[in-house]
Amino acid sequence: MTTGARLIDPNESAAAPQSRQIALDLARRLPAVVVAAKEIAASILHGVHGRRRAGSGETFWQFRPFTSGEAAARIDWRRSARDDRLYVREREWEAAHTLWLWMDLSPSMGFVSDLALQPKVDRALTLGLAAADLLVRGGERVGLLGLSRALATRDIVDRLAEILAVEAGLTREHDDLPPAQALAPRTRAILIGDFLVAPDTFADRLRTLSSRGASGQILMIADPVEETFPFAGHVEFLDVDSNATLRVGRAESWRAEYERRLAAHRARIADIARAHDFTFVVHRTDRPASEALLALRARLEAGSVYGAIA
Repeated sequence: MTTGARLIDPNESAAAPQSRQIALDLARRLPAVVVAAKEIAASILHGVHGRRRAGSGETFWQFRPFTSGEAAARIDWRRSARDDRLYVREREWEAAHTLWLWMDLSPSMGFVSDLALQPKVDRALTLGLAAADLLVRGGERVGLLGLSRALATRDIVDRLAEILAVEAGLTREHDDLPPAQALAPRTRAILIGDFLVAPDTFADRLRTLSSRGASGQILMIADPVEETFPFAGHVEFLDVDSNATLRVGRAESWRAEYERRLAAHRARIADIARAHDFTFVVHRTDRPASEALLALRARLEAGSVYGAIA
């Protein structure tokens, strides 16, 4: 199984460093991605992730009857004056969680076929930024893993996009796995990429991330061509991560073996994710981004639930 491919632009300079071209592509697509992320988040805002219960905080939640033995200073006299009972103003319990986002910006994510709605990297960025918007509106703090501190600001989409733009300007080669750092206990991570990597390498990285008790979600992005393998006749495959090429005749004869190996790879990635308390979901780029965001939100609310295909 190859690690991806990309369409060759005949006008692209062969002398241009690959990392610089990737950086320019990322910077160019960010404005449109930001708009798409905000639109998708707004479309499902009524289902925003959040937890509401009484406790210490500054946000009003509800009035409840005064209980004998409580301090009189807790009575809300204005509300009580409208009734023949005494009431206490109860505030909402605030215990924001920290969630870390990582979106795969490696070369294989630039692949897009005629069957897809957008490149894999665009879909990953859109979903990551939209998830950040929903999470912050639900009272959470969100940061980019290895790139920023966790933030809880209403303009979270723009802030994270600015950080990504700076990262793009560094024109360095991007890894196809998140940074190897142990996350704090009870934090969560949302990892979005194609995860076309060696399972043992993925296992080592996820073991590091979750070593102190963190959990999270794995969202695997796939182009429909990568699943259906609709090739026939003489075909040349290009691995954008290594520049290796593979020329085959009667490509259709490879389909069954390719599908078998792809299924085995995904099963292995899913098993590794589950072993480290991460959910696993596959999302195809010929499907609406809102489907994946809804599935992601549901799993964030449900906790540790083994995912399905979205």
